[in-house]
Amino acid sequence: MQTDDSLAADGDVTDRGGSADRVAIRVAAASLAVGVAVLVGLAAWLVPWSPVPGGAPDPAAAESLFSAAQIQRAEEFATWARVWSWSTLAISLALVGWLGFSRTGRRWAAAVPGPWWSRAVILVALVSLAVRLVTLPTRIGYRRLLLHEGLATSSWAGWARDQAVSLLLSIVVTAVALVLATACARRWRRSWPAVVAGGAATAVLLGSYVYPVLVEPLFNSFEPLPQGQLRSEILDLADREQVGVDDVLVSDASRRTSTLNAYVSGFGSTRRVVLYDNLVRDLPEDEALAVVAHELAHAKYDDVLVGTLLGMAGAVAASGLMALVLLRTRRRGATPRREGAARSREGSAWLRDGTVVPVVLALLAFGGLLASPLENGISRRVETRADVVALETTGRASSFVALQKELALTSLADPTPPRLSQWWFGSHPTVLQRVALASRVP
Repeated sequence: MQTDDSLAADGDVTDRGGSADRVAIRVAAASLAVGVAVLVGLAAWLVPWSPVPGGAPDPAAAESLFSAAQIQRAEEFATWARVWSWSTLAISLALVGWLGFSRTGRRWAAAVPGPWWSRAVILVALVSLAVRLVTLPTRIGYRRLLLHEGLATSSWAGWARDQAVSLLLSIVVTAVALVLATACARRWRRSWPAVVAGGAATAVLLGSYVYPVLVEPLFNSFEPLPQGQLRSEILDLADREQVGVDDVLVSDASRRTSTLNAYVSGFGSTRRVVLYDNLVRDLPEDEALAVVAHELAHAKYDDVLVGTLLGMAGAVAASGLMALVLLRTRRRGATPRREGAARSREGSAWLRDGTVVPVVLALLAFGGLLASPLENGISRRVETRADVVALETTGRASSFVALQKELALTSLADPTPPRLSQWWFGSHPTVLQRVALASRVP
């Protein structure tokens, strides 16, 4: 039987735990404020909010580029693509929300055995695997759509391999991040929100630097673009745009998709321009150069680095907000005195014993969805500036228009997507907006 003295001692421990939580709440609020302030400042300074001289023109008419049959096919494909992708999103959010926010989910997380670190790893793996399993039918539906339209070229075995690698990579990265975050919460009971925020920002920086050399090779093979006229023209474009290019690579993307694409990844010594092999093989040289000029514009303005800096600030803000939500939730759900005292011997056990993982995963999922309009709004402006630079550098408006039409046809891009869908999920301007630039930029 517990004595009055032991109760008093427990009360002291509880008070100390409550005091640590109050300090941690203030630290979390400060991290959120700093992250938001830096994000707003960087966005105001580095994002091209008005990328088109004189303002963006009205979109071109779809009928001026595509036939009625082409428009109908693209719209039908886009409609079903949204059905499958949005269904996948809705199902995954419903599952992680139930696991993270319901009493059943909390009891399930508490029943996982083992020390705190292994519990965290197990919960990450179980939640991630559960999400993949329940969304498997909609993922298969989307892939069948791609196969039917000729947009996917890999076998089902190849697709399954990519899904498995993606899942494993996600589990490893997420588990390591949450184990480290939980360790910080156990070690620094008052300042852990700031420590976690700093760690998240560092992870974004390291991820941008190592992604091209560690992650991209897991899904594609890369070879240097062979010596020849195209490579010479690309290097000449780089000189004109005053861009230092570490390398120009060709990806074997055609074994997975028929879509034409190119991109810039990394920065510093890992920055490279990557062209899909089918783009190099199937496009006329002037259209391929229009693509490269666009990608070099990203390198010219260090868009990958800018995105990394914005991501670091966003990670600080998100970490602060998440810590604030977790700490506030824990205080509202405080247990009676004896149970609270037992918990506080380990600190705020709910935050430090690994069972908080489903809650964190749910907050990340919903937070990512809510942040999408801001992220994609910035992306569209950055992409528009790259289009403007490509037009100015090449001086080939007709090649640019032909390229945009070809890219839209090969990917079955919806020329007139729903406004809400484009605002929330569109990372690039529509094909009609991009074509209209050709008449505005000299």
